[in-house]
Amino acid sequence: MRARNQDGSVVLDKRIRTWNFLWWENGKRRSKKIGTVSQYPTRASAWRAAKALGHSREKQPTVSASGPTVSTLVEQYRCEKMPKRMDTRRSYEVWLRNHILPKWGDYVLSDLQARPVELWLESLALAPKSKAHIRGVISILWDFAVWRGDVPMQRNPMELVTVKGATKRRQQPRSLTVEEFRKFIQHLDEPFSTMALLCCCLGLRISECLALKWSDVDWINGKLTVERGIVCQQVDDVKTAESRKLMSIDMGMQAKLEAWKGTTQFSGQGDWLFASPVQLGRLPWSYPHVWRVFQKAASDAAIGKLGTHSMRHTYRSWLDAVGTSIAVQQRLMRHADIRTTMNIYGDIVTDEMSVASRKVAGLALNRL
Repeated sequence: MRARNQDGSVVLDKRIRTWNFLWWENGKRRSKKIGTVSQYPTRASAWRAAKALGHSREKQPTVSASGPTVSTLVEQYRCEKMPKRMDTRRSYEVWLRNHILPKWGDYVLSDLQARPVELWLESLALAPKSKAHIRGVISILWDFAVWRGDVPMQRNPMELVTVKGATKRRQQPRSLTVEEFRKFIQHLDEPFSTMALLCCCLGLRISECLALKWSDVDWINGKLTVERGIVCQQVDDVKTAESRKLMSIDMGMQAKLEAWKGTTQFSGQGDWLFASPVQLGRLPWSYPHVWRVFQKAASDAAIGKLGTHSMRHTYRSWLDAVGTSIAVQQRLMRHADIRTTMNIYGDIVTDEMSVASRKVAGLALNRL
């Protein structure tokens, strides 16, 4: 099925049910995907999308001498303003390399206006939250260009771009019941059993858990210091300043740590808590390996799929279950903004935090 005009052809690929735009350029045939049949049920709608997304010849990018292209601006941004934190930088690079640069790299920044960007985002087969992240990176590029003086001071056009459903999750975060967690933990060998318990009892992010060293444990006072993370086997800062905390360890959890310390061959003060024998103790176990171990244990326990962050979500759910106030929950979760927890403010005392942690640890350690 084909629709033609002087600017090219809209063609339906019947095998995979997608619309494609074909045109000739310098004696060579070019092709670009428009979208699926479910997105554009008629040829007319596919044509409109092709024109809106710049798939016809009159919409090819033009390079203006008045400012840098998007690809040039990105290179400058990488050198001058790219975030230092590795996890953030890696996320930005994903959106830049996979989406922004392939589409907009040859355009000048002034071409990235609200309407074409919004139409383009609507055409992407991504979750609304991912589209919002892409919009955010483009907005940052606009602000960077204004900061450099590459474009006149003006309102950032990305403020006008709407992403429907950006604040809604397609899937709710997975939290385990006490019964599910106990089944799960039974299918984990060391050190992954202790790792899961630590994340569930203290609500640690996996990057924080893997970055712990034995020197972070205060055995006498029953405290644990969280002061670093590790991403892609590179030591990094914690996610926020609020994430850097001295946390209380339940006696049962401390006993688990002591038992693991007596088992591991890497028990020196400067060693990683969960040092990898494969790396001869120089690095902890990698996140991909831990994720695979967790997935296998969940499958063996017949509790469905779950990720490493499910331990942190479980901790949050169990804090609710044991009657912890929202103010205490915010501090225990180490959220910089209470709205991340539940949009309520309140005062707390250290004893309340210790009691709440002990209750959650009791659930995880099968004492209740």
